[in-house]
Amino acid sequence: TTTTTNARRGLVVTASTPSRTNAGRRHGTPLVRVDAPTRGVYGKSVTASEDVETSNEGRDLSRLWLTNTMTRKKEIFTPRDPAGKKVQMYVCGVTVYDYSHIGHARVYVAFDVLYRQLMRLGYDVTYCRNFTDIDDKIIKRSNESGETCEALTDKFIEAFHEDMAALGCLRPTLEPRATECVDDIIAFIERLIAKGNAYETEGDVYFSVDTLPAYGALSGRNQEDNRAGERVAVDGRKKNPADFALWKTAKPGEPTWTSPWGEGRPGWHIECSAMIEKMLGPTIDIHGGGQDLVFPHHENELAQSSAACGCGAHADENPFVRYWVHNGFVKVDSEKMSKSLGNFFTIREVLDKYHPFVLRFMLLGAHYRAPINYTQRALEEASDRVYYLYQTVHDVRAILRDAAAEEPAKKPVPLVADALKLASEAEKQVSEALNDDMNTPGVIATLSAPLKSMNDFMTTKAGKKAVGRVGALQSLLSTVEGLMEAVGMPKDEENVILAELRARALHRAGLTEDDLLAKIEERNKARDAKDFAESDRLRDELSARGVGLMDGSAVPWRPVPVIDAT
Repeated sequence: TTTTTNARRGLVVTASTPSRTNAGRRHGTPLVRVDAPTRGVYGKSVTASEDVETSNEGRDLSRLWLTNTMTRKKEIFTPRDPAGKKVQMYVCGVTVYDYSHIGHARVYVAFDVLYRQLMRLGYDVTYCRNFTDIDDKIIKRSNESGETCEALTDKFIEAFHEDMAALGCLRPTLEPRATECVDDIIAFIERLIAKGNAYETEGDVYFSVDTLPAYGALSGRNQEDNRAGERVAVDGRKKNPADFALWKTAKPGEPTWTSPWGEGRPGWHIECSAMIEKMLGPTIDIHGGGQDLVFPHHENELAQSSAACGCGAHADENPFVRYWVHNGFVKVDSEKMSKSLGNFFTIREVLDKYHPFVLRFMLLGAHYRAPINYTQRALEEASDRVYYLYQTVHDVRAILRDAAAEEPAKKPVPLVADALKLASEAEKQVSEALNDDMNTPGVIATLSAPLKSMNDFMTTKAGKKAVGRVGALQSLLSTVEGLMEAVGMPKDEENVILAELRARALHRAGLTEDDLLAKIEERNKARDAKDFAESDRLRDELSARGVGLMDGSAVPWRPVPVIDAT
């Protein structure tokens, strides 16, 4: 498993998003410098400065809009299906040699939201996410551990599924493995050779980028950029240093397959092109992944598939992909996440201390295209908000369960009328936010007003006495639960999540339930003895560990954020 220094980690397995005050802000970061020219595969020109359009004036937000990396524009989503009903989405999956990390969580939560929204809009979605189960890293880890590649990848595929289920991500329709598609990969390479786009040398096969003059359409790079970045050591067998491997000849200690070019195994980029064609066809609607995949992986996929199927890159060229969608990077304490810096955290390490839906909520708090800064303070804040959300919903359910039936008021009092209007408006705002390039921060921001209104009906004198209170609470609850489901936060009708949030808080505090009860009893004795200094000390000690005491409440304590978290 992945390790980092204890001094770096300790209790502060940390994570962060922008603060809640920024929850509704739209984010957008160009994937290439704003002045970089982007050339289409067949000669079209796009400028990256067109990337982010912040105004929604004139946009029909009853329909889905996505930012297309290819055009650097926010575009209305129109599937290629003539009937407009079927959608094909492919998202690059993990290379299964280790446990998945928080960067993976970011990718797959983002595309889970898109998957859910497409289905909410009535589309019949085929969602394909692959596993790369043959790769240099897998082979190295297999040789180090003594496990076979198959046993190693099976273990980490199972672990990945467990992590995704914990985070509330729906299982894709299709999950092909590269090793299941080797015959298809070989056939794909043979077509590229026959078309003159690939060549064999000493058992290796390379894609010839010179056969696609506008190679670089997706990333904005051109051949001159590639040559300027060449390393000193160049493989002399390549026609162009930028040519990339489609097939690798056999090496000792590696699994191999028989091919027309001898024993060997596939290169990385060709796997996705072949799996997309096998599972979904030669052209698809949406291709997703992390921003780090734009170049070289997705650029090379585009080259391979465009050459093989004779399709293009842009909307009027029967494109291989209609919409390229990429999520932003994850940083840890404002630094790039890497094992060498000791700030590399697996999903499991985070979930040991924080609830999975806290991590999900934190990720939803930043726009999927924006970079996200992962810190403990942001996780603590997200945990506080998630607890508040589920506690409010729980309390409203309890009131509605015990409330006597009431007749609808002919004319609701202003407080109730405002709540009913708020519920209706919030549903519309959530729908529009998700259609606006998956603006999940806007969804999170929309939660605040209905939750406050619910608490007003439960805690204020006017709210408790308001005629029509039950109906208002029912409407607000339905709205909040619908909003939660839209972004993959479950209803939790059995109150399991609340109990799990409390258990995680005790775990972070290093306390058992018995330890806490003993502390509460010790404080009660100090209060009875009017030793208020000691009472305050015990309260502050627990608060500093993330446990907030609730004097006079039926619930003696609740999790609170650790305020000195950074």
